[in-house]
Amino acid sequence: MDSNRSIPESAGHWRVAFGADRMFPSKMTSNLVREKIPCERRLRLMNNSAFEANSGRVCSGVSRRLFLRATLAGGASLLAGRATALFAAAAGNDNPSFSIGGDLPVNRLGFGAMRLTGEGIWGWPPDRENARKVLQRAVELGTNLIDTADAYGPETDELLIAEALYPYPKGLVIATKGGNTRPGPNQWVPDGRPEYLKQCVDKSLKRLKLERIDLYQLHRVDPKVPMEDSLGALKEMQSSGKIRHIGLSEVSPEQVQRARKIVPIVTVQNRYNITDRKWDDTLAYCEKERIGFMPWAPVGGTRGMTSAALEKVAKDHGITIYQLGLAWLLHRSPVMLPIPGTSSLAHLEENMAARKIQLSPEEGKTIDALANQT
Repeated sequence: MDSNRSIPESAGHWRVAFGADRMFPSKMTSNLVREKIPCERRLRLMNNSAFEANSGRVCSGVSRRLFLRATLAGGASLLAGRATALFAAAAGNDNPSFSIGGDLPVNRLGFGAMRLTGEGIWGWPPDRENARKVLQRAVELGTNLIDTADAYGPETDELLIAEALYPYPKGLVIATKGGNTRPGPNQWVPDGRPEYLKQCVDKSLKRLKLERIDLYQLHRVDPKVPMEDSLGALKEMQSSGKIRHIGLSEVSPEQVQRARKIVPIVTVQNRYNITDRKWDDTLAYCEKERIGFMPWAPVGGTRGMTSAALEKVAKDHGITIYQLGLAWLLHRSPVMLPIPGTSSLAHLEENMAARKIQLSPEEGKTIDALANQT
């Protein structure tokens, strides 16, 4: 999916180089950035080879004239019937961070490490050094939530994270998962037996070089094992200090409610994106209960995102449909924690730039209506 992604020709003319630091004190429309005004050349996205981690320096000389014009332009961003993407200063929404479990603050746009493994999510990647560079660059760009699982590889994904990032920077949250076995490439078989899950936790701790896993998620509910037994094992590991918080994956609101009778649940990871909203009910429950919702396949996964209407909106404003999809997710709910994954440095930069796209409520509704036409 990732390797086939394309960027509209217009995107390279005005996309802004964003890094971990704040750049602009105001919102800007795409039309404003296209205008021939001072600092325009510094506002354009520099090619990936020139993209610096501390990109706050790129436009440190923003002129007073630009500041005023950008501020005034923000109020007129929504044109009749059009979903105009706004580029904001510090983040693509009013809530750039979320506190997992009430004590783990993370930036809401994280990174999913699954795609760093070999084909079929099996074995080592063909370019191991590139995989390490992608992880390092993700952190440089401000990502402090990385999602993985013992089943990715299996095992190799966790080992790569430790290779690339250990000793870990302060504040980095590594979320891993257990409870899915891998008979072969693209094959997944749940195993929720208590003894197996305890073993999974211990092995993940060793591979990740951690004394405690900040967020451990039950990868799948095993239909052959009572949920109470599986979560009871994770609760024991939490009580022994090996797990800080517990999450679930691919579950209904009823399953979350049932699980919360056993142990506090702080996150849910379900498949969800702008064109696939099967789990809307679970998202609504998570929002009500302030449980983090981590959508996997946030830009469509291997299926991609196909919508002529959404493609047109993205192209009209010089962004990719994937950037539009990520911006929509961040706009959709304050508990949304997208974890887009890629093995490409270029696509990583592109994904992270989506943090700066701000959608108004009207724009969100317009995009919702267009997505429903697919």
